[in-house]
Amino acid sequence: MQSHHSGLVTRIWYKLFPPAPNFHALLNNQAKLMVEATSHLYEFMCSGNEMHASHVIELEHKGDKIKTENMAILHQAFATPFDREDIYRAIAAIDEVLNYTKTTVREMQALQLGPDEHTCLMAEQLYTGAVALQQGYARLAKQPLLSEKDAEAARKTERKTEKLYRKALSELFDAEHYVSTLTPEQEATENSLEVLMQQLNTRELAAVGSAIGFVIEILKRREIYRHMSNAADRIVKAGEVLDDIVAKIA
Repeated sequence: MQSHHSGLVTRIWYKLFPPAPNFHALLNNQAKLMVEATSHLYEFMCSGNEMHASHVIELEHKGDKIKTENMAILHQAFATPFDREDIYRAIAAIDEVLNYTKTTVREMQALQLGPDEHTCLMAEQLYTGAVALQQGYARLAKQPLLSEKDAEAARKTERKTEKLYRKALSELFDAEHYVSTLTPEQEATENSLEVLMQQLNTRELAAVGSAIGFVIEILKRREIYRHMSNAADRIVKAGEVLDDIVAKIA
C-alpha cells in the first residue's frame, strides 16, 4: 500500500514539476549538425564535387527540423538549466549558420558558378569556427570556463574570414587578374554576349564582351563571398551567446 502511495506521489510530483530537458545535449547535437554542414561546404569549395553541395542542402533541411523541435521543447519546458532567452538565442544562431551554408550553395548553383581558392579558404575558416563552437557547447555543462576559450577561438575564425573576404574582393575587381585566369565557363559567358553587339567590329566585340563578362563575374562572385562573410558573422553571434551563458553560470 505504501509503495502504491509512493508511486502516486512520484507521478503527481513529476506532473507538477517535470524534469528539465537536457538542453546541453540538444544544443550540442544541433552544433554537431552545423559542423557536418560546414565540413561538406569546405569539401565542396575545395573540390567542386556536387555531392558535397547536396549534403549541405540536406543537412540544412535536417537542421530546420531540429531547430523546430528544440524550440518546441523550450516553449514547453517547465524549467531550464540556464537562461531561457539564451537557449532561444543559441538555437537560432546555430540555425543561421546552417542557413547560410545552404544559401551559399544554392546561389552558386543558380548562378552556375564554381568554387575558387577564396571560397575554399573562407570555407575552411567557417568549418574551423563551427568545430570550436560545437566543442564549446559540448563542454558547457561541466567545463564552462573552457567553453569561453572555444567561443574566442570561433571569433578568431571570423576575423580571418573577413581578411580573406577583403583579399577576394581586391582580386575580384582586378581586371588583369580576371583576364589572366579566364576559365572556359567565363569565356562562354563572354561569347554568349555577342548577339547583343552585332554592330561592333571584331576588335570592339572582343573588348566589350570581355568588359561585360568581367562585370558579370564581379556581381556573381561578390554575392557568394558576401554570403560566406555573413556565415562567419553568424558564427560570432553563436559564440557571443555562448559567452553570455558562461558569464551567468560560471
